[in-house]
Amino acid sequence: MGEFELIRHYFAAASCAQAGEGVALGIGDDCALLEVPPGEQLAVSTDSLVEAVHFPTGADPYLLAQRALGVSLSDLAAMGATPIGFTLALTLPRAEPAWLEAFARGLDQMARQCAARLIGGDTTRGPLSLTVTVFGRVSAGQALTRGGAQVGDLLCVGGCLGDGAGALPLVLGRRQASTQIAEPLLARYWSPQPQLALGQALCGKATAALDISDGLLADCGHIAAASGVALLVEQARLPLSSALRALLGEDAARQCALAGGDDYLLAFTLPAQHLHGLQAAGWPVQVVGRVAAGEGVQLLDEQGRSLTPPARGYQHFGSSGV
Repeated sequence: MGEFELIRHYFAAASCAQAGEGVALGIGDDCALLEVPPGEQLAVSTDSLVEAVHFPTGADPYLLAQRALGVSLSDLAAMGATPIGFTLALTLPRAEPAWLEAFARGLDQMARQCAARLIGGDTTRGPLSLTVTVFGRVSAGQALTRGGAQVGDLLCVGGCLGDGAGALPLVLGRRQASTQIAEPLLARYWSPQPQLALGQALCGKATAALDISDGLLADCGHIAAASGVALLVEQARLPLSSALRALLGEDAARQCALAGGDDYLLAFTLPAQHLHGLQAAGWPVQVVGRVAAGEGVQLLDEQGRSLTPPARGYQHFGSSGV
């Protein structure tokens, strides 16, 4: 099967590849054409996933596609943007119909769920890797960035931390668990749900935001650096799921929450006056610390004393990956 036949058969015909709002021209030409309404800006982000680095060899293609698109769309959520579309650059060692069919189904599932349309890309031969570029729109001047945190703000996250990292031993077959424990953790790893609606709800309220991909401590360091402040993380306030606690125990679960990565939840700074309204509206806002004068990120124990964590997060050039 040739490149163009592969694209037509598995991707161009998918429901997520059909024309829709914001997409004037999709797959089939040299470029896609996007339409952004007056008064809005285009948000763009690219993520690459490489076999044996970001996902294990032999991964289920249906789940892999959901993960690849979910983690990419999470960047739009962090900016408070609404998805328009995405491109996929797919490098394959060989064109296997069963693999491609499952991958295309998983991609379409996540794309439809997040209202994002496949608008183009590329296929080539080589070691398995996926590069997804996402496009979104946000009102001019309203995008959430990393640079606005203010002293006195609360440090918040969008739900329980550590589940994606906690699932890794299950993904790699190094550990087993009951279905009740394993299923919610594996779902967080393979099908991360970008917090797009929460990001949009935070526009005009949060002062800084990002999505947690490399670990809470490491990623909060980006907000601290961009905003010129210190972020104080209170260990006792870390939200942990019952499944993660049951699998790993309290101490290891906390370490996953602090430095494990793969959460793809939002971390953001929030003036205290907005907290009650967001929680009352049903948003999963959890306070884990506060913004202070200074620099960097500090981890505090129950008595407010500084702790030295064993690790702060994933580093692409300092880890062996999966």
